[in-house]
Amino acid sequence: MASLLWSFGRHWRIVLDVARRLITVVETPLFGRQAREIWDASELEAFIDFIARNPEEGDLIPETGGVRKIRWARPGGGKRGGARVIYFYHSGDRPLYLLMVYAKARQENLTAEEKKAVRKLAAILKS
Repeated sequence: MASLLWSFGRHWRIVLDVARRLITVVETPLFGRQAREIWDASELEAFIDFIARNPEEGDLIPETGGVRKIRWARPGGGKRGGARVIYFYHSGDRPLYLLMVYAKARQENLTAEEKKAVRKLAAILKS
């Protein structure tokens, strides 16, 4: 998780929402690697389009400083068999950060160590 804390911001995507306001979505390198294992390019684009328009859709994860988790259906798998995306969104004037993604079959929730790491990252991103 240390790499998650210090090497974010390399992959930028900007999506135009329905209000004609630019929303910046930042993929961390960890998210990018994990997303390529789960989705093809069009599935990733569909998720980014959705989350850019609905940044508060995910559930807040307790004890993470505002980090959210959203369940995203994989083709043919439904939400229960889909992916879990961990992301941070603070406010409309700041980017949305895609932190990590994993298949539900691999992991249901963040570990205590992962929660601690994303809580530290959220504190950095808020400041």
